[in-house]
Amino acid sequence: MNAIELLKNLVRRPIDALDNFWADLDPSQLNSHPGGHPNSIAWLIWHTARETDAQIAQLAGAEQSWTAEGFEDRFELSDVNLGTADIGLGQSRDDAWAVKVEETAEGKALLRDYVETVYDKFAAWVETLTEEDLARVIDEQWDPPVTMGVRVLSVIDDATQHVGQAAYVAGTVEFVDLPRS
Repeated sequence: MNAIELLKNLVRRPIDALDNFWADLDPSQLNSHPGGHPNSIAWLIWHTARETDAQIAQLAGAEQSWTAEGFEDRFELSDVNLGTADIGLGQSRDDAWAVKVEETAEGKALLRDYVETVYDKFAAWVETLTEEDLARVIDEQWDPPVTMGVRVLSVIDDATQHVGQAAYVAGTVEFVDLPRS
């Protein structure tokens, strides 16, 4: 098995992890902030898709699904001062708290649709890569310099961690939503 075959398998791992708890996730739980933490389940899943979307679109030389597929408008986050480029990194507590989806089946479906769209495009792009593409240095700022293959693995690793965090929160027996302070 070569590196491309491994990546084709790995790229679906965040979706597979999401499938482990998605059906049991009640839409009313999406915007819960256990312990008053600014990152809700909706935020964790949104951020997973946004970060993947932004990084892979850049590597692929493509427009992000966030704008190309109209998700920016469908999520209606511009009302809370989150710009097109916002992917959740360095957000204030208020900005993170503002990332919400409708607590309905439709809101849950929108979130899932965005994640699926991003990972379908990611998987299709991985199919086009060669071993030489993976070895190409794309960021000289690090020691050692970052190759495309390392960046792709980093994106998958980060996404899987965030989905795991969402699974943990979703699996708690009782949500304790404390007021923001």
